[in-house]
Amino acid sequence: MTATPSTTVANLRDLGGTPLPGGRTVRPGLVLRSGQLDRLDLDADPVVAGLGLRTVIDFRTDAERADHPDRIPAGTRLLVGDVLADKLNSARLPAAVQLKDLLSDPAVAEEHLGGGRAQALFADTYRSFVNSGSAQAAYRMLLTEVADADSGPLLFHCTAGKDRTGWGATVILALLGADDETLMAEYLSVNPAVKQAFAPLIEGFTAAGGDPDIALALIGVFPSYLRAALDEVETRYGSMEKYVREGLGVADETVEALRARLVA
Repeated sequence: MTATPSTTVANLRDLGGTPLPGGRTVRPGLVLRSGQLDRLDLDADPVVAGLGLRTVIDFRTDAERADHPDRIPAGTRLLVGDVLADKLNSARLPAAVQLKDLLSDPAVAEEHLGGGRAQALFADTYRSFVNSGSAQAAYRMLLTEVADADSGPLLFHCTAGKDRTGWGATVILALLGADDETLMAEYLSVNPAVKQAFAPLIEGFTAAGGDPDIALALIGVFPSYLRAALDEVETRYGSMEKYVREGLGVADETVEALRARLVA
């Protein structure tokens, strides 16, 4: 997976080039991931304009989309798959959607997230990527669209492009045969971009007396987060293939079409 230079889209990456067994790779230019597209300006960003995007999948909540609506190229389909909809209806609000609020008040952050609670909250959210109905519907849509050649170059994203988006990328790459080491390396590879994007928030939080470990737990991605989702797959389904077939309801024929389209 390679970072794609963009002046108006945060954390833009092409899954193309990711190594697969047998010396094969993911075909470039077909599936991309990023943070939100609210600042996309094609006139100022020829790199994104040149991608020829035909489909965008937005994993964000209603509130996130209302606050920072996507700007997409003319003629591009915009599909919404709210991964966290079911989680938001539960008592505990996922940290992934209140990141900026939590980093605005060190005392509140310490109360709710100190002592390892931030990591535990993210692990719980990652498990919901696997077991909640809204997440299953969103990732079913992702795999179905990626497998369809008519979807053209496709980009999927959330807000920072690290958690909901990171799990989507993990599922795709696992289906293509990427090994565990590659999956983890690619998952963690977004850290420099997201830390740079949120640097002012981190600096302001720590300057106000906030615990830098809490800030990093919210901003970054960690192996334990991804392992929580992978463990949930193993516990509930036994394998990624069964999770996709039984949990997401994606037909084997769709998975084969996805592989045929993306493996170079």
